[in-house]
Amino acid sequence: MTGASTSNGSVSAVASAVLPSVVSITAQSGTGSSGGSGVILSEDGTILTNAHVVEGARQVAVKFSDGSSAQATVVGSDRTNDIAVLKAQGVSGLKPAAFGTTKGLAVGDQVLAIGSPLGLDGSVTSGIVSALGREVSEGSEQPEQQAPWLPPELQQQLSQQEQTVIENAIQTDAPINPGNSGGALVNMSGQVIGINTAIATSGSGSGSIGLGFAIPVDSAKDTAAEIIAAASA
Repeated sequence: MTGASTSNGSVSAVASAVLPSVVSITAQSGTGSSGGSGVILSEDGTILTNAHVVEGARQVAVKFSDGSSAQATVVGSDRTNDIAVLKAQGVSGLKPAAFGTTKGLAVGDQVLAIGSPLGLDGSVTSGIVSALGREVSEGSEQPEQQAPWLPPELQQQLSQQEQTVIENAIQTDAPINPGNSGGALVNMSGQVIGINTAIATSGSGSGSIGLGFAIPVDSAKDTAAEIIAAASA
């Protein structure tokens, strides 16, 4: 579950190194489709993403940085920690992401967010770590995963039922939007240090206001390993 990192340190060099290890995800459910991102764990198509990206999905497709695509199955999902593992079918020779650690991560460190916001594959945004150790209550952050046909009181009830609390979240001002969920937050060595999972919004808007949150990579990797082990048991 590791890959090559970059020592150049420029935004373009880091983006070039990491983009092949990030995928776009489309999940089809009985009520429509939703989008997200994922991070490649293995050459044969094991992919880490957010649980809420594929929750309730009947069909999942992943698109790679070279434009190719594949169907994927959900290996397992942990909604409590908002982590899921996918397996892309019939693929090989993929580039696994390089994984770092949050140990030593400091407020002010430069980071990049890489994913598919609003379905725009391979998007890269830059920012800094603006806070550490946040506790984030997360519901369905993507508008396409909400249920607008329900009355407000039932929408609220559904949101409460789906709510997940992310502990020790990394707060960043790198702009992320719906569709970035499950994508990579990386340091300037090209190492994944978080999985982008939620945004703060203002009023009725659903776009970035410069407050994004990521699951620390150490926690995400541990949860993914547990999912894979359980599926193999």
